[in-house]
Amino acid sequence: MRLIHIHLGIKGGAERFFVALVNALASRGVEQQAFVFPDRIWKNDIAPVCTVHERQFSRSHISRHFTNRWISGIARDFKADAVISWMPQASRWIPAKGNLLRAARLGDYPEKLDYFENCDLLICNTPDIARHCAEIGWKRDLKVISNFTETNPVLAIDRKVLDTPDDAFVVLGMGRFVERKGFDTLIRAVSRLDGAYLWLLGEGEEEENLRRLAVETGLAPRLRFGGWVADPAAHLAAADVFCIPSSHEPLGNVVLEAWAAQRPIVSTTSEGPSWLIEDGIQGLLAPIGDHERIARALARVRGEQGLAGSLIEAGSEKLMAEFSKDVIAERYIETLFR
Repeated sequence: MRLIHIHLGIKGGAERFFVALVNALASRGVEQQAFVFPDRIWKNDIAPVCTVHERQFSRSHISRHFTNRWISGIARDFKADAVISWMPQASRWIPAKGNLLRAARLGDYPEKLDYFENCDLLICNTPDIARHCAEIGWKRDLKVISNFTETNPVLAIDRKVLDTPDDAFVVLGMGRFVERKGFDTLIRAVSRLDGAYLWLLGEGEEEENLRRLAVETGLAPRLRFGGWVADPAAHLAAADVFCIPSSHEPLGNVVLEAWAAQRPIVSTTSEGPSWLIEDGIQGLLAPIGDHERIARALARVRGEQGLAGSLIEAGSEKLMAEFSKDVIAERYIETLFR
């Protein structure tokens, strides 16, 4: 079983899953090579089990021609059985020729299908993304395979690292600091909870706006920015509740990560979390953009006896039954090497 990846991502939840999948497939005997941009900080996490080719991927017609020939030549020499691109832009580099399966893995809703002209198959990580692709005209194979996350227990970080009292109620949010992640809503929500601290892990263009909002709402003394963290498991283990305030979240790999870390979840009813979570069973859901409802849900987790434990138990059960490494890795192998 020989597989080529084309991955042009930077860093975030999608990249954490990519690293996890490469290693999971390698442990099951899949030989792999990957094409990535230079200097990706997660490259060393796959290099021991996957040959990594680094290149600047230019969109110019001439450069694209030579890059496509380069990838095709390596795929031919490697005798690849399949190639998989990660997200639409990477799909432009899939070889048009060769006796191999061509797949694109989608973790978001594509606006158009032009990117996938060389693809035989789209692998969507939620049913709704697959439905969307069919509705905008995709006529070839579609497969839904969700993500998984590591479930090994980890030690919590010392809260002193983020200057937080041991007895504080800590809400954790993480992701890119962009508008659709809704961290402004989360700041407003946590500001309504007496004594609660908010940890935000990530980086992005909205950071200064978030800092100003924290001052305006009075949360600044209880807000901690932890930067971008490659593996957030230890931070999750140290928090009391994980919150996803997004207005748009196609899957929300962080849901799986929170379940794996045995943390209760409060989320908006964005696409992915509302598919994964049954309200009141594996987590609590609140309307998008409604900081008052999010604050009430967080207050329930803090104050309602037994609630956090029941959410954790149900989330763990669903994770192991439907989103474990074994289940998802085998689905990829069955799909790519059928």
